Amino acid sequence: MTPEPTTRQQIGQFLPIYLDSLRMDTAPDFDLYVKSSSRMILFRSACLPFDERTRQELVDNTVRTLYVAQEGREAYQRYIETNLPQVIADPAVRETVKAGIVYDSAKLLTRDLLGRPTLGENIRRSQKMVESTVAFILTGETAFHSILQVMSFDYHTYTHSVNVCAFAVALGRQAGISNPLTLHILGTGALLHDVGKTRISESILNKLDPLTPEEVEEIQKHPQWGYEIIKQTNLIPRESYHPILEHHERSNGTGYPRGMDGEDIHLYSRMVAIADVFDAMTTRRVYRPAVEAFPALQTMFAQKEAFDHELLEQFTLLMGPTQLSNL
Repeated sequence: MTPEPTTRQQIGQFLPIYLDSLRMDTAPDFDLYVKSSSRMILFRSACLPFDERTRQELVDNTVRTLYVAQEGREAYQRYIETNLPQVIADPAVRETVKAGIVYDSAKLLTRDLLGRPTLGENIRRSQKMVESTVAFILTGETAFHSILQVMSFDYHTYTHSVNVCAFAVALGRQAGISNPLTLHILGTGALLHDVGKTRISESILNKLDPLTPEEVEEIQKHPQWGYEIIKQTNLIPRESYHPILEHHERSNGTGYPRGMDGEDIHLYSRMVAIADVFDAMTTRRVYRPAVEAFPALQTMFAQKEAFDHELLEQFTLLMGPTQLSNL
């Protein structure tokens, strides 16, 4: 392998990508780099065909990760969104690698989405990403657990949104929903559930000290704000709005913004509520460490009147604890 030299740049400015995300006989419109010691070296310029010979050259040199410069990130994201269905269907790609490609792509897309949540194109792209996530989770019993292996547990709104989407879709499947369209509707609401937080200052969202009553009141507006933001686009299914507006409602009536209870809360909202609380507890925040999965589930069961009990049991089975009767 004889990559061309290029100027030294900070490695942190580059996006690592899986070799298996590149499809044969395509011509990616972004430069590809390989890492050599403390610098990046240009391996293949944009718009050159990527063929089996090129791939084999990388494999022979034990290169499984390539890099895209910051200026090529958007082009790569569009490339992978276009080719993601082929990656998922490719039997030559290991399941854990597929999970990494799906998850990383969803993170990048969701960061774009939360930057411009009313842009119709971003909403349409997010729906395609949910379709791919559903398709991957439906490939087999172990697919969701492969996503768990690559999932980020450092809290950001965009990683939280992707995590909640994966948890909710997997819970839906665990609870007996097998129709991909139904899971897509659920997943869309889950991915977009926190979009209302884009109206809240980061200084409030990441505040180390206790929130003031006024700050609590502002945070509790985000479900309504999210509903209003997405309604402007008029692009998602009607039932997908429920988790956006109702994911903080609780079965015992203690939630917000409307204090709904029981089955008045939509099924999808009850699923997303469980996924949302579990991910919030098990991810690291600036003001507290993450809680391990089993203690988090114990806490949720202790508050089980707040959650749909049957769905919480199904979620526990999904996560794999063997002593459900002890919770």
